[in-house]
Amino acid sequence: MNPKALSSSIWSVADLLCAALNQSNSGKVNLPFSVLRRLNCLLASTKGAVLAEVA
Repeated sequence: MNPKALSSSIWSVADLLCAALNQSNSGKVNLPFSVLRRLNCLLASTKGAVLAEVA
């Protein structure tokens, strides 16, 4: 997927989410997903080892 198509896809999903949530509830969704994304980035280097340990 080229960068322009990826960007378009991301923005279309964002538009759908914004339409589904009213303005007062969007913060309740955005913050937890931001925290999860940050944790995902921080732990990406150990993901393989953790999955191997679990298996």
